[in-house]
Amino acid sequence: MINVTELRPGNYFTEAGEIYNVLDILLNKTAMRKMIAKLKVKNVRTGAITEQTYNSGYQIDRISISKHKMTYLYDSGDFLVFMNTETFEQVELSKESLTWELNFIVPNSEVEMAGYEGEIFGITLAPKVALKITECAPGVKGNTVQNATKDAIVETGLRVSVPLFIEEGEVIMVKTTDGSYDGRA
Repeated sequence: MINVTELRPGNYFTEAGEIYNVLDILLNKTAMRKMIAKLKVKNVRTGAITEQTYNSGYQIDRISISKHKMTYLYDSGDFLVFMNTETFEQVELSKESLTWELNFIVPNSEVEMAGYEGEIFGITLAPKVALKITECAPGVKGNTVQNATKDAIVETGLRVSVPLFIEEGEVIMVKTTDGSYDGRA
C-alpha cells in the first residue's frame, strides 16, 4: 500500500477488483484543504479511460505487471497461439481481443505480452513492422503530382497508402500506431 500522491504515469494499481494504468497525475494543494490527486487512468481490462480524484493520504495497492517476450506461432481458428521465448510455454489469445494488432502480426513476429497473476491483458507491438506487399497497382507514368500515392495490400490484409515507386513483392515498414507507410525495409 502506498499513498496515492506517490503514483506516477506508467504505474499500475488495483481498486475495487479492477486494474488501472496511470496515464497522468495532477497534484493540487490549496491553503484551506488537503492535497488532492487527480488521476487520469486506463482500465486495462476494458480500455476505458477515466479521471479519478483522491484526497492526500488515501492508500492504494500498487502492483507490478509482468511482461514477457513472445513469438506469434499460428492461427488456430478463433485464437492466436503465442510462445514464450524463454520458457517455451504456449498461450492462446482470442482474435476478438486483438482486432487492431491482427493487421501487423505475421508468423514468427516478436511481441511483448503483459499480464498480472496469470491474467493476460494484451500484447504490445513494435512501433514499426516489416510487411510484404501482396497486391499493388503499378504506378502510372505522368501521374507525378507532389506526394502522389497508391493503395497497396500487405500480407496481413491491411490496406496501406504507398508512394508510386513501390512495387508488388517489396517489403515495407508500417507504423503500428496508425497503419501508415514509413519507408522501405
